[in-house]
Amino acid sequence: MATDDKRKSGGGKLSRSETVTVRLDPKLRYLAELAARKQRRTLSSYIEWAIEESLNAVVIEEDKIFDGKNNLSVAGAASSLWDVDEPDRFVKLAIRYSDMLTHEEQILWKLIRENGLLWHGKYSNNTSGEWVWRVEEESLNVEYLREYWEAFKAVANGKAKKDTLPTWFKNPPAF
Repeated sequence: MATDDKRKSGGGKLSRSETVTVRLDPKLRYLAELAARKQRRTLSSYIEWAIEESLNAVVIEEDKIFDGKNNLSVAGAASSLWDVDEPDRFVKLAIRYSDMLTHEEQILWKLIRENGLLWHGKYSNNTSGEWVWRVEEESLNVEYLREYWEAFKAVANGKAKKDTLPTWFKNPPAF
């Protein structure tokens, strides 16, 4: 039957979901299974729900002025941190919360910050006349970053040399 063929493909799986392997001790797994049953969910669905709920409890930015009344949770910061493109996502995190970068990400961020091609700027008026820019989200040339993203990652991971990165005119070109 036609309806039987449709059911064989499985249900409830979203192709955009990630599969993660998690180790749970027997007691925690048992209790999570009970909680999942109580909510009429699969264990996987329950774990996903529990993670989503915990994002409200984890403070990403502490409010030191008003005694924590305006703390920002990971869930609260989600819209300013998430982007479907990896380079965009990385820059959002690096600019807002550079203290959360891993060592490898810090290397990548340093390469990006120091590459003048990626940033809108101007040639300075001082004697050097060098290209200068501000490291701000609005100053980033996102198209160039996306174009050279893999090259930057390869250099940061030690799989390519720094001279493979794009260059820019550090001083105004002479015509």
